[in-house]
Amino acid sequence: MRSPSPRLALGLSLLNGLLLLGLIAAQARSASAKPPSPDVLRGRSLEIVDENGTVRASIRTHGPETVNGKLYPGAVVLVMGGGDPNGAPAVKLAASGNGAGLGLSNGMDLSDGRSVGIQFHAQDGNPRILLIDAGGHERELKP
Repeated sequence: MRSPSPRLALGLSLLNGLLLLGLIAAQARSASAKPPSPDVLRGRSLEIVDENGTVRASIRTHGPETVNGKLYPGAVVLVMGGGDPNGAPAVKLAASGNGAGLGLSNGMDLSDGRSVGIQFHAQDGNPRILLIDAGGHERELKP
C-alpha cells in the first residue's frame, strides 16, 4: 500500500484549517449577536404579579357583557390593585367604542356592588363624575 502524496496531505490539511476557521468565525458571530426581540406583544390579557404571585395589575379585553342590568360593548380594561386583601381595584380604566371611564377607589365595596370613591365617565356624549362615600351616598356632577 502506498502513502498519499505530500501535496495531497498538505491540500487536505489546508482545507481542514479553512473549514475550522469558518466554523469558529460563525460561532463567534452567533454568540455576539443579540437575540431577536418581537416588535409586538400579542395576547388577550397581561398580568403583573408581586413576589407572592398576587395579581397587582392587569390589562384585559372584554366582550360585550351585562353588568348590574346594563349592557356594555366590548372594552379594554386596565385594573391596578392597591394591595387590598380582597383584591378590590384601586384604579380601573376602561375604554370602549362608546366612551371611557376611570374609577379611583379605596377598595371598599358597597352591598349594591358600587365602589366607594370617584368615577369619571365619558360615554355617549354625556360626561359625568360620580362621588360615592362609605355610607352609599352618591353625588353626580354634570357639565
